[in-house]
Amino acid sequence: MDQTFNIFSATKNKGVAKVNTVTKTKSRKKISAADLAFRICNGLFMVIFVVVTLYPVLNTLAISLNDGTDALRGGIYLVPRVFTMKNYQTVLAKDNLITGAFITVARTLIGTLLALVSNAILAFIVSRKNFIFAKQVSLFWVVTMYVNGGLIPTFLLFKSLGLTNSFAVYVIPGMLSAFNMLVIRTYMRGIPDSLEESAQLDGAGYTTIFLKIISPLCKPVYATVALFVAVGQWNSWFDAMLYNRMASQYTTLQYELMKLLSSVSNQSSSAEAMKNSGEGSVTPTSVRAAATIVTMLPIICIYPFLQKYFVTGLTLGGVKE
Repeated sequence: MDQTFNIFSATKNKGVAKVNTVTKTKSRKKISAADLAFRICNGLFMVIFVVVTLYPVLNTLAISLNDGTDALRGGIYLVPRVFTMKNYQTVLAKDNLITGAFITVARTLIGTLLALVSNAILAFIVSRKNFIFAKQVSLFWVVTMYVNGGLIPTFLLFKSLGLTNSFAVYVIPGMLSAFNMLVIRTYMRGIPDSLEESAQLDGAGYTTIFLKIISPLCKPVYATVALFVAVGQWNSWFDAMLYNRMASQYTTLQYELMKLLSSVSNQSSSAEAMKNSGEGSVTPTSVRAAATIVTMLPIICIYPFLQKYFVTGLTLGGVKE
């Protein structure tokens, strides 16, 4: 009996293996010449796209790690020819750089959180179908995207509100954004109304619906908007120059690096090379490359963790009832 069962099992396994082999053979035969050509072209395109995207970053990194005078000769691509850390030492030795880095990190975290919360609440209100002023409010915010009061009236307004020479000027004006609000609103409108209606039948209010139903479903678009706001806050330097120039305790990393690049660019390359000939030389080109790496490194480290939400958030309005 056992022998018969073993023979039956072996025969059955062979049959299953044969079926799988036939299925794989048929699936391979289904690939037409056009599909194969498309896959090859698509793969080549993606490889070329990755190379084109990464090469400027790697080239900048190589120049930042290369001797400044030697970099002026050119011919540096992916690997530094004369390795030195003098460029980064020049950048990191800048006065108020630590203070600027602390303020930049603080404004990025606080500004992103406040902007995300305020835009999400406004988008939730505007996205409700029973809100009678939804079109008017949306139109009002859209108009602000194309019309503003100008630089001088804005400066006078901030000064009258006491926002100049303060940290608040970094986070309060950016709490509301028409573009970010419209992005979140569009995503919220794609969520089925039946979820909200079922929650209302159970006695849930709008606060509960927003916190426990809508917000968990909006994580992709929240991550997308948070990335937009965080990059903008991290790279911003003009507001520091305009509103907090006289308050060095509120300087930012980007503003300090901008001043460094301006001061280095005003110096002659030969004089700077002679000045630093003992430990390697720096030039405006090499310092600019080092400053670029310093400024974009945190965003490069954060982006991979938000990439999956970022890609999903771009497919707005994909859920329809």
